Amino acid sequence: MMGFSRAQTIAFWAMVGFILIAPAVLYPVFLMKVMCFALFACAFNLLIGYVGLLSFGHAAYFGMASYVSAHAAKVWGLTPELAILAGAAVAALLGAAIGALAIRRQGIYFAMITLALAQMSYFLCTQWDFTGGEDGIQGVPRGYLFGLFSLKADMAMYAVVAVVFVACFLLIHRIVHSPFGQVLKAIRENEPRATSLGYRVDDYKLMVFVLSAALSGLAGGMKSLVFGIATLTDVHYAMSGEVILMALLGGMGTIFGPVVGAAIVITMQNYLSPFGAWVTVTQGVVFVLCVMAFRRGLIGELAARRRLSL
Repeated sequence: MMGFSRAQTIAFWAMVGFILIAPAVLYPVFLMKVMCFALFACAFNLLIGYVGLLSFGHAAYFGMASYVSAHAAKVWGLTPELAILAGAAVAALLGAAIGALAIRRQGIYFAMITLALAQMSYFLCTQWDFTGGEDGIQGVPRGYLFGLFSLKADMAMYAVVAVVFVACFLLIHRIVHSPFGQVLKAIRENEPRATSLGYRVDDYKLMVFVLSAALSGLAGGMKSLVFGIATLTDVHYAMSGEVILMALLGGMGTIFGPVVGAAIVITMQNYLSPFGAWVTVTQGVVFVLCVMAFRRGLIGELAARRRLSL
């Protein structure tokens, strides 16, 4: 495939094969949740893995898009594709507003600004009438794709989520391996050097920030339709922590790392849920072990040891 190394091509088709076969043995809603969060993690990784910008507020875009998509589908009666796109558009606008302020700072100051502004978004979601407050937006209909195909059946919705996820995954891969992506890597490695070469660094950082926010919003919008609900959990700061964990666990700066990280985290949450608060403890233990044994993340360490590009 164009732009893919041999190892990446094998990994990509293995992932596609798993997406096609998995519904036969696993619950489709669980798989859709994994893909939504895998897209969320890939969007976050685009920012931290390839530009070196650590955002503590990515839940703002994921959660706000979840609310907007849910409201658009339930109250405005938009078709699912338009509802999801509406959520992504609002996330992109929010990303542009927050990014314009945050990129003026670097390091921990950048991270704290994103966290503070995301917490403001969380507060607004608790106060606005359209979000439903602590009750959230419930009973969100999946509707009819393009006004023709019902998505009420899980497998129909699964097909849509799978297509969107694979398309966005390929888009992110293309961005990373384009001239634009090479500039992003140059900024990550040596920002003053990139500036001295004539690149308008702040413009590049803002563009990738908005793109990351839009893709995060796309994931949030799909999630609200899959589960038929949008809640404060989607925009809470803990959600930002989860996506950071997914990227670190799988491997920042790798294409497949966030997908693997998201799959591991969501699987732990799903199958360890009977243990209540111990899920969080288990996640913490796994994270510590990963940092100690796999400093580049699971996929990052595998790629480094085998000298592969994943």
